[in-house]
Amino acid sequence: MLLIQYTLIYASVLIFVAFGGMFSERSGVINLGLEGIMVMGALGGAFMLYALPSGMPAFFIILLTILVSVIFGMLYSLFLAVAAINFKADQTLVGTAMNMLATAAAVVIVKAFNNARSNGTNPSAILDYISNRKVFLIKAFGSEFNIYMILTILLIVAAYIVLYKTRFGLRLMACGEHPQAADSVGINVYKMRYAGVLISGFCGGIGGIIYISAANSQWDFMYGVAGAGFLALAVMIFGQWKPLRIAASAILFGAFRAVADTYSAFDTLIHLVPGDVYKMLPYIISLVVLAFTSKKSRAPKAEGIPYDKGTR
Repeated sequence: MLLIQYTLIYASVLIFVAFGGMFSERSGVINLGLEGIMVMGALGGAFMLYALPSGMPAFFIILLTILVSVIFGMLYSLFLAVAAINFKADQTLVGTAMNMLATAAAVVIVKAFNNARSNGTNPSAILDYISNRKVFLIKAFGSEFNIYMILTILLIVAAYIVLYKTRFGLRLMACGEHPQAADSVGINVYKMRYAGVLISGFCGGIGGIIYISAANSQWDFMYGVAGAGFLALAVMIFGQWKPLRIAASAILFGAFRAVADTYSAFDTLIHLVPGDVYKMLPYIISLVVLAFTSKKSRAPKAEGIPYDKGTR
């Protein structure tokens, strides 16, 4: 049961972040900055969990935490949107810079916060943080599950409907495939790409707070989010930028990631392999999977190509 719980939590992280990448790339903007967006969303959400008194109703704790994570994620994603859409900067370089900046900034901020806390900040706030994390847990079928799992199911359904059944989703995909053709029928390519990137910030921010509050108890950010953003990119590519395939891929990758955290609970045989091997397993699997499937991958045709209205 522990393995299943960890699998579902890690799958939730990967689904949220990979869906964010999917919406961004479906609009035509490569988002390699998902790792950085996760860090900023996690940072904002963690501080909100820390600041809220534990006596608040669970609904407001959950709502405010997710809201702040979303705001941080979307604001940070604007760096990519402005640089890639307005200034036509190299999207790969911008995403890489965002990852480096977010991790460095988060480490500095958290260290400064910890120093201030040790010099007189209310120590009961730590207990509030621990208590507030527990409000996300729900009991069902004789076990504990996280409310983020429910949100993940809702996201899968919503993403599928929005992408394939709404005018917005069809226009978004058109901008990632044939932006000139989309522009010729009156679709504002710039606005649609902004929307795609902001949605990636929305999803990435929530993915970040899930990782910090449910999948990992530490939030010093020395290692960012330990490559979860890049693993989500692998899930997105393996899932062929399609919601249902991404969700299935996330469960597969989440299972390998869960084994890395729960291998100590297994008996004898699994202990013959060093623990570090299990921690490496999700990333090794992602390399192997991408090596064998990359030739068949079909990314949006205009992905990574800055749109210039004058080239129509």
